[in-house]
Amino acid sequence: MKQDPAESITKGIIKSFGLVFGDIGTSPIYTLTVIFALTLPTPDNVLGILSLVFWTMTILVSAEYAWLAMSLGRKGEGGTIVLKEILARLLKPGRQIAFVGFLSYVGVSLLLGDGVITPAISILSAVEGMILIPGLESLRQETLILIAALIAIVLFIFQYKGTDKVAGTFGPIMVVWFAALTVSGLVSIVNHPELVKAVSPWYALKFFLDNGFAAFFVLSEVILCATGGEALYADMGHLGRKPIIRAWSIAFCALIINYFGQGAYVLTHGTGKNLLFGMVQGEAPALYIPFLILTIMATIIASQAMISGVFSVIYQGITTRIMPLLKVDYTSTHLKSQIYIGSVNWILLLAVIFIMILFRKSENLAAAYGLAVTGTMTITGIMMIMIYRKTRKKWKVPFAILVTLADFVFFTACLNKIPHGGYWSLILASIPFVIILIWTWGQRSLYRALKPLDLETFLLSYEQIYANEKNISGTALYFIKEISVIPPYLVHSVIRSNILYERNVLVSIVRTDEPFGVKYKLTEGIGSGLDSFEIRAGYMEMIDIEKLLQKHGIREKVIFYGIEDIVTNNPFWRIFSVIKKLTPNFVQFYKLPSSKLQGNVTRVEM
Repeated sequence: MKQDPAESITKGIIKSFGLVFGDIGTSPIYTLTVIFALTLPTPDNVLGILSLVFWTMTILVSAEYAWLAMSLGRKGEGGTIVLKEILARLLKPGRQIAFVGFLSYVGVSLLLGDGVITPAISILSAVEGMILIPGLESLRQETLILIAALIAIVLFIFQYKGTDKVAGTFGPIMVVWFAALTVSGLVSIVNHPELVKAVSPWYALKFFLDNGFAAFFVLSEVILCATGGEALYADMGHLGRKPIIRAWSIAFCALIINYFGQGAYVLTHGTGKNLLFGMVQGEAPALYIPFLILTIMATIIASQAMISGVFSVIYQGITTRIMPLLKVDYTSTHLKSQIYIGSVNWILLLAVIFIMILFRKSENLAAAYGLAVTGTMTITGIMMIMIYRKTRKKWKVPFAILVTLADFVFFTACLNKIPHGGYWSLILASIPFVIILIWTWGQRSLYRALKPLDLETFLLSYEQIYANEKNISGTALYFIKEISVIPPYLVHSVIRSNILYERNVLVSIVRTDEPFGVKYKLTEGIGSGLDSFEIRAGYMEMIDIEKLLQKHGIREKVIFYGIEDIVTNNPFWRIFSVIKKLTPNFVQFYKLPSSKLQGNVTRVEM
């Protein structure tokens, strides 16, 4: 039975609320509370702040991501690595490609650093709403941290099951959340309908004129309303462009209405407590506990979306060879994005709990939040300018420049957060960044140190040995980087040790700059009893190598692969060697049958 297109779009919109807008959708819990802790709640300031919030979301989310970035995709996929792959095709090899590579490494690292702070601030800020429940006012902060940490532990423990089974419930819960934000905002705006004027940019400009340089630093807190905006582009591959953009138009209205409602609450009641929770409790005390439960559910969904995003980014990093191989489990038979990386999961959990204990309160965390987000946005902007300059859509370049300038202004404003805990954003981002640099440089240096042999030279010796007819019955597989280059382990195994089977197949896996698609080619007779099998796969593809080989009648008896024993006095390469030893090797990553594996060790001096 064919699905109705309208029904399909509606389902896509509902799923978008659950998978894409969790982070930005929970920003109203803390954004204005943090801003008005620093800014006097005068009518002029309230209008100015609301105008800044409106235009920040319009420029940084609607213009930069929903309009500009989302029109740049590869097979529907988005994200920093996608922008890097697009530019790799448009630019000539040289300094520009190196610069783009560096930018993408920084962007990915900042996003991963963000993956620690987002769950911490979201869950902790929601749990802190418990102190407004009658009878729980005296709850100590330590107790709230413990509750938030327990919620995080439960969330991370269930990651291995995958979100495929529960993803269907995420969307409807977030629809209820956005509806609650809209209704509570509308009820509050009735008291101060004049706040609607804040959509005019004049009030944002007036706020700067009235407050001078201090207003510039307020931008570092205003950016909190746009955190999670990058998910529109990064998660594009999950649901497609149209449902996300349509869902954003609804989410944008709900968020603006709620922010304006909180502004009205500030004018009427002042700023003594959390504005969102205070507003809802004042409007409907009987509904406060259900709203608090809904808030905690929304923050769990926001955290889940960020965790899934981290897994996805790391998988892209592994397959594009900028990160070490890690054990990956696939938790869904039909959703390619549903993966679980155990080592990352537990490191992320420890980091989230550490950050909760370190910062203690969500308002302290907000003081550190935003630096990584604005950094990622600025990098996206720079890469978009470079892409649009090289395409037919050159008319978009001025708009890309304007949003990038806005990103840079926000990023500069966020630099004042560094002494107040913002340095933790940089520390968290520096860990993956250093690993990426060591891994990429180490792999290149190792490849040069291995001194591989060209195919023609190898075939001269191979043919002589094969002609002796002392070959072992059956088929042997040899994994190599590319067909024309023979690694030392293969030379050692075949030429020096004379281990040769009746049929020998050289298998290479090439990751393309497209996210999806798998092509394979069997070339028979490149030598006596020697064939090659090349697999070309997109960097988001999960490949079952055994299944592809069996399709072509290749049923191997043994699988040979190389192991490098690195000898070095260089401290940099020592770290690289430790990373290689601690992470799975090629055959473990692709889950090849262990009973057939034969590892050949090559000692390499670096």
